[in-house]
Amino acid sequence: MERNTRQRDAIRQVFEEVPRPLGPAEVLEFGRSHVSKLGIATVYRTINSLVESGWLVPVELPGEAPRYERSGSAHHHHFSCRQCTRVFEIHGCPGDLKHLAPDGFQLESHEVVLYGLCNKCAV
Repeated sequence: MERNTRQRDAIRQVFEEVPRPLGPAEVLEFGRSHVSKLGIATVYRTINSLVESGWLVPVELPGEAPRYERSGSAHHHHFSCRQCTRVFEIHGCPGDLKHLAPDGFQLESHEVVLYGLCNKCAV
């Protein structure tokens, strides 16, 4: 078990405060507002530890490095802003998508990603 440090506490606090999936660079940026000497290696180690413990889950978008969000959310999807590259949660789901699978195929899961401009970039 890893010991709690100010740096690790700051990283957990970032994920509690920011309500969207974050990449390691974003975690570092927000985390430095809590601990100015926070380093990227600590961010990566802590994220890996939090994923292993089940506190965080990876958010995989096609062609992009993973981002991470707190676990425990109901099934949901994501919106990716093409300008600022931030990713946001979309609560809810369009529903049963089995009808989209080819005949004879068995759908096991799905992920819907919407792309466009977020509310700050669209103005």
